[in-house]
Amino acid sequence: MRILQALPALYSGGVERGTVEFASDLVKRGHESFVVSKGGPMAEQLRGQGSTHIFMPIHRKSPASFGQIRPMRRLIQELHPDIIHVRSRMPAWIIFLALKGLPAERRPAVVSTFHGMYSVNPYSAIMTRADHLIAVSDCVRDYVLANYPVPEDKLTVIQRGVDLSAFRQRELSQQWLQRWFRQYPQLAGKKIIMMPGRISRWKGQLDFLAMMAELVQKRPDCHGIIVGGAEPGKEHFLEELEKERARLGLTDRVSLLGQRNDMTTLYLLADVVCHMSTKPEPFGRTVTEALASGTPVAAYNRGGAAETLQACFPTGLTPPDDTQAFTRVVLDLLDGGKQPIEIPERFRLESQTAATLRVYDTVLAGKPGAP
Repeated sequence: MRILQALPALYSGGVERGTVEFASDLVKRGHESFVVSKGGPMAEQLRGQGSTHIFMPIHRKSPASFGQIRPMRRLIQELHPDIIHVRSRMPAWIIFLALKGLPAERRPAVVSTFHGMYSVNPYSAIMTRADHLIAVSDCVRDYVLANYPVPEDKLTVIQRGVDLSAFRQRELSQQWLQRWFRQYPQLAGKKIIMMPGRISRWKGQLDFLAMMAELVQKRPDCHGIIVGGAEPGKEHFLEELEKERARLGLTDRVSLLGQRNDMTTLYLLADVVCHMSTKPEPFGRTVTEALASGTPVAAYNRGGAAETLQACFPTGLTPPDDTQAFTRVVLDLLDGGKQPIEIPERFRLESQTAATLRVYDTVLAGKPGAP
């Protein structure tokens, strides 16, 4: 098949990384993979893995983006994709308007993935116009069915999969460790409690600081690391975090590391990974990645992240918004040490790819003129 994925950009978020990994798996299976976006640091990785990236500024939530309708129509006519897979709302608008200018028999099938619980309005409803919808978790599926007139048989849950080989059967490089402790000597001999995720209020970094303030009183050998960058416009929240860290007396107990490109190594280094989003998260990729590394995870029991933990590591679940209960779970996980963690098939990349290809086959079989 010829498959064109469309998303706003290729930076470092879960949607972007998932798109690149899926594209790589498509190529390995002999399909032709194309991705259209405004580009970003991950575009080079995409190309290196055998996909074709097409630059097009389809990211802006503004009327100016509708200037990309004709270029998109030309692109579709040139590529003749069998499937267009839309992963965001503005690219979906541009693609559906571009397809209007093509005869029905020359329009490719369209599949959309709900990567989140989008606000309910006509702008978001464009995602339901696809021939088939994919939800990244059961809570996203329930949200879509509750808010849009979508037939249940038109919606499939496909969990985001991780490539286990990228996280498992790896050892920490001594050279990496030497660099690490030169840069962060305060972490030597400490139990590392990691909070991954971009710097954003709803990701729960303030809760993490509150939990660490309780934890270090009971376990002075613990050190917290917050890993993730502040998005443009969120710098003020980073300053708020730094002030709260100082107020709680954690300046020497919690390090803010910013954006990192060695996450797979940090998962191995950490003794416990924390997920503390203050509202239900659609999936929670960091949970699956940490568990795939064999590192225990503590997480609030809500949203897609909880679905992953319920299936893979229920020991780590805690009542939402209860930092004291969260502290107790982290203490239990530290005492228990690293333990075998099994990742069910549905959370693995190869399973995600196979399930998505089955959706593609079903949609193509239902198109007019299909054999």
